[in-house]
Amino acid sequence: MSTPVAAGDVKALRERTGAGMMDCKAALQESGGDLDKAVEQLKVKLGKQVGKLAGRETTEGTVQSYIHANGKVGVLVEVDCNTDFVARNEDFIAFAKDIALHIAASPTTRFVSEDEIPDDDKQAELRVFEQQAADKPENVRARIAEGKLRKWMEEVVLLHQPHVNGDKYEGKTIEQLRAELAGQTGENVVVRRFARFQVGA
Repeated sequence: MSTPVAAGDVKALRERTGAGMMDCKAALQESGGDLDKAVEQLKVKLGKQVGKLAGRETTEGTVQSYIHANGKVGVLVEVDCNTDFVARNEDFIAFAKDIALHIAASPTTRFVSEDEIPDDDKQAELRVFEQQAADKPENVRARIAEGKLRKWMEEVVLLHQPHVNGDKYEGKTIEQLRAELAGQTGENVVVRRFARFQVGA
């Protein structure tokens, strides 16, 4: 069974290495939660990329919008990077616009990353899933509840979601696309925040 990983540790490892969330999570699980060992593992796996983007402040970026054709759904998203040069890059701006489009099409999205989910919200959802699994054999209840919690997090966490334009992005998640853009630009690309507006919601 894999070691449970605290969201705070994932965040700390990301800040130290600049690696993607899933890579950080896997490294922490493999190292039994040891941050230093996880950094070493990431260096072996990702080579020179590790540390290059970490700790660099994202003081530049862009705010992009998407308004649905019917005028009833709109999104604003802020995506940050390290330099004004990249902030004006066509690929960077296109990425931000595609994120806004994705959020417009995904009404369940509430958080950018797992770190942002309040612990109380997670625990409340887990309790519901545990009650739903109460009629299952005792030895599988916890696993069923955990599986449902992961599924719920995929619905509410932006970075976990495959982009809605599956054909264009071959089923890649927003986090995979963010990591690719970071590698391509050599900068720390951060989806900072978003706001989704819907008439009557």
